[in-house]
Amino acid sequence: MMEFFDKYGALLAQGTVDTLVMTFASCFFAYVIGLPLGIWFAVTAPGGLRPNRGVNTVLGWIINIGRSIPFIILLVAIIPFTRFVVGTSLGVPGAIVPLTVAAAPFVARIVEQSLAEVDKGLIEAAHSFGASDMQIIVKVMLKESLPSLVRGVAITFVNLFGYSAMAGTVGAGGLGDIAIRYGYQRFQGDVMLAAVILCVVLVQVFQSLGDLIARVIDHRS
Repeated sequence: MMEFFDKYGALLAQGTVDTLVMTFASCFFAYVIGLPLGIWFAVTAPGGLRPNRGVNTVLGWIINIGRSIPFIILLVAIIPFTRFVVGTSLGVPGAIVPLTVAAAPFVARIVEQSLAEVDKGLIEAAHSFGASDMQIIVKVMLKESLPSLVRGVAITFVNLFGYSAMAGTVGAGGLGDIAIRYGYQRFQGDVMLAAVILCVVLVQVFQSLGDLIARVIDHRS
């Protein structure tokens, strides 16, 4: 065991760091894009704060098309765009762009579903007190749906973690790249097993952390 860690410990540690950087960065940028998109989608939905059938239909198409493209295909298809944005399609920077593009529609759908769960009576009450649309969105819709949004962040993080491993197939680095290059291509099963165990542990930690935070901030519990 000590011999294994002496030989591959630094490699696995760097792979873990690369995976976490890819996942955290892409999750952040996905929410920068997906959160306002999801809010807009929820607000313009039938029965929403400002229903608009045309805008809502267009947003729905954009979100659904984005979610329907398999990540491995998207990863390769937008290589020119990735190179334009970050200057390379390889390594951690080259993985963040397709991860963000893949996750943003997913985030938008999660946000829309979370906002749809907010009690309509609270929104009507805020209207009756003269609250503006922005006040209702921020102080009522987002605030009331916060536990669900936090769980959505955890789900998004876990999905992106899995996508980051897939990005290893095109040299993105991280635990997925280690599992493929060392575990599969060099027939080193112990390295692949170690990479898989690290992935499982990290996913469990962040999923549990997300569930815990959601329970703590949920005033209904």
